[in-house]
Amino acid sequence: MTNPAFIAGGVFLVLSCAALFGMCLGARLPQHHMSKSTKDAVRIGMGSVATMAALVLGLLVASAKGTYDTEKAEVIDLSAKIVYLDHLLENYGSEASKCRVLLTSASRSTLYRLWPETNINQDEPPPSTIWGRELPLAIQELDPRSDAQRTFKSQAAELAKELGQMRWLLYEQAESSISTPMLVIMVFWLALTFMSVGLFAPANATAVFAQLLGALSVAGAIFLILELDHSFSGVIRISSSPMLNALARLAASP
Repeated sequence: MTNPAFIAGGVFLVLSCAALFGMCLGARLPQHHMSKSTKDAVRIGMGSVATMAALVLGLLVASAKGTYDTEKAEVIDLSAKIVYLDHLLENYGSEASKCRVLLTSASRSTLYRLWPETNINQDEPPPSTIWGRELPLAIQELDPRSDAQRTFKSQAAELAKELGQMRWLLYEQAESSISTPMLVIMVFWLALTFMSVGLFAPANATAVFAQLLGALSVAGAIFLILELDHSFSGVIRISSSPMLNALARLAASP
């Protein structure tokens, strides 16, 4: 989807034009179209449209916020499990040093894929290659010589599998989940509502300013929805601090 600020600006322009068009149209309507019964009929009809638009807008905000919170929790969980896997490999012994190097490489590559602005890639292999093949194979190649090492190997293999699945899940969730047709239909409903309000509003500066504020508020809600939907970019983004802290711990480990 396009830049959220651009879409929100477009929504503001559409709603403002709809309100102003309603005011211009109302000034040209015959007097019998401005009767109280006509106003009541329009308000009842447009009230239903406004209610549907408000419900959809509220659902989109709740859905986007829920997705954002879920992905944020997954990033924290991923970072914590990376550190724990490194501790398991460290406890296994020096024979797991190759696995620890691959874990660091996979973590750096994942960080760069989710937050390209970190500039930490440095020609790392694709994370799908490391998480899906190289790291699991390196763990399976370990030859435990004691019960403790067998336990650490088993736990490390299971945790590496979980991390690979979580990495794929985060990568897939980075795509937009907002339906463009739903967004267009909702904006159309809102435009009808603003036009109907402008139709019977007095053509003065106060009424125009109030309509513009309403359009700005709705555009702000659209901007918030799209920003929350793009969790790893934009103004409202998930912080890369948990992953950076995990990498710092990996680098500090002996």
